[in-house]
Amino acid sequence: MPRLLPLLLAAALTAPASASDLDQAQALWLQGKRSDAVKRLEQALRQNLNDARLRFSLAVMQMELGQTQAAEAGLRSLTQDFPDLADPFNNLAVIHAARGELEAAQRALEQAVRLQPEHAQAQENLGDVLLRLAARAYGLALKQSSGDTAALQLKLRSTQELIARGQPNSRR
Repeated sequence: MPRLLPLLLAAALTAPASASDLDQAQALWLQGKRSDAVKRLEQALRQNLNDARLRFSLAVMQMELGQTQAAEAGLRSLTQDFPDLADPFNNLAVIHAARGELEAAQRALEQAVRLQPEHAQAQENLGDVLLRLAARAYGLALKQSSGDTAALQLKLRSTQELIARGQPNSRR
C-alpha cells in the first residue's frame, strides 16, 4: 500500500508557515495529544488560511486519525490552491489507493512525479499502484483466456508475491 509522507516532511512545502504553530502542533502530536495537535493547527489556520504547510500537516494528521474525508478535502484544496506542490498529490493518491481507486491514484502520483521527478516516495507509490494494476489486469486476462494460461498464471503469481512482500513493511 502506498505510504504517507512523514509528518515532518510538511516542512518541505514552500509556503510560509508560523513555525511555532507547526512546531507546537507536531510536539503535541508526538506526545500523543493528537486531538490537541489538530485543534492547534485548526486554530492557526483560522488566522492564516493560505498557509500550505499548516494545511498539509492538518491533512496528514487527519489521515493518520482515519478522518479520510476531511483529509481528502484538505488535500484536494491544496492541489487546487498550490498546484505546483507534489506532496498533496502523493498523499491524495494514498487515499485513492486505499479505497481501491487505482486509476485515480495513478493520475495523482503521475502528477506528483511530473512536478518533482526526484520525489522518491511518489515514485515508490507509483510503482506500487502500477504493480496492483498489473495484477488486476493479469487476473482479468486469466479469467477471459481460453488457451494456455501458464504464462499468465506465472505473471499473476509473481505480481501477487511482490505485492504481498511489500505489505508487512508498508508505511502510510
